[in-house]
Amino acid sequence: MRAFHRALRSSVFISALAGLCSAAAAAPPATVTVPGTTDFPESMTASADGTLYFSSMAGGRIFRAPPGAAEASDWIRQGAGGLSSALGVLADDKSNTLFVCSNDMSFAGLAIPTGNKPTSLKIFDLKTGAAKDSVALPSAALLGQSPLCNDIAVAADGTAYVTDSLGGRILRLKPGAREFEVWAHDARWDVKGPQLDGIAVLPDGAVYANIFQGNGLYRVAVNADGSAGTVTRLQTSRPLFHSDGLRAFGPNRLLMVEGETKGTLDLITVSGDSANIDTVKAGFEGPVSLAQVGDTVYVLDVPLKYLFDPDFRKRSPPPFRAEAVKLPQ
Repeated sequence: MRAFHRALRSSVFISALAGLCSAAAAAPPATVTVPGTTDFPESMTASADGTLYFSSMAGGRIFRAPPGAAEASDWIRQGAGGLSSALGVLADDKSNTLFVCSNDMSFAGLAIPTGNKPTSLKIFDLKTGAAKDSVALPSAALLGQSPLCNDIAVAADGTAYVTDSLGGRILRLKPGAREFEVWAHDARWDVKGPQLDGIAVLPDGAVYANIFQGNGLYRVAVNADGSAGTVTRLQTSRPLFHSDGLRAFGPNRLLMVEGETKGTLDLITVSGDSANIDTVKAGFEGPVSLAQVGDTVYVLDVPLKYLFDPDFRKRSPPPFRAEAVKLPQ
């Protein structure tokens, strides 16, 4: 009998040890880096299995980090499917799609080795990275500027919404459509320079967007027929500064990053026409995006001043990395 008890204890110990090892193996890494010093990832997203995807503003490609990996690797090659400067990326498991905002940013001094291509939304297979489609953004007559595809959000019905930062518009692409519609526009977005930036859809169907240059968080109601309803500038508990990546987080909450001088990850709680801003973590040098993996949110910290500021261009940038932050309860 004693032998049986010893065997049982041993079995329980081994089982517990295996469980601990499994939990450790499943634990997300504290940081995930994107190799090199020249790509300048501008956005990130995560698929349901925890795979992370990173855009490349200066390299025109997509990096991917499998679950648990501490470093991403080159996945969708430079220029594939006509990919130019890649900004916003969004993984949509439901449609097995990776949406990528692709832009000709030669106006900002960025030249992709494979050649700059017109601004468009690129659609890739989420599992294989194969190019599936490309939809050009409509021209923007406002202030004589070209459109700039900045970020993407997908509603429950598969409709994709895109922020056009230079055109001051939110564009809509219905499932199966071949062309964008100008879905929402507001005179408060008609300011020269990049304006509309991050975008997210909350479970009630309303579309939220923030402002990069200036202070603003907007909600666009969705009418019963799918058209844009009232555009409301929410009363935030404090001013926003260089707000960027924006993701839904529960029924009435959003996660957002602000850079560069503040460098924060924020939790936004929406109540009516008000939005309370809580700082989850500060101290980032240049946060540009975020992605949730389980109870962890990764903040992509890539100070773009090393790409655009003449005083910093000749210096080597810090490692491009996504830092894990425990999500607030």
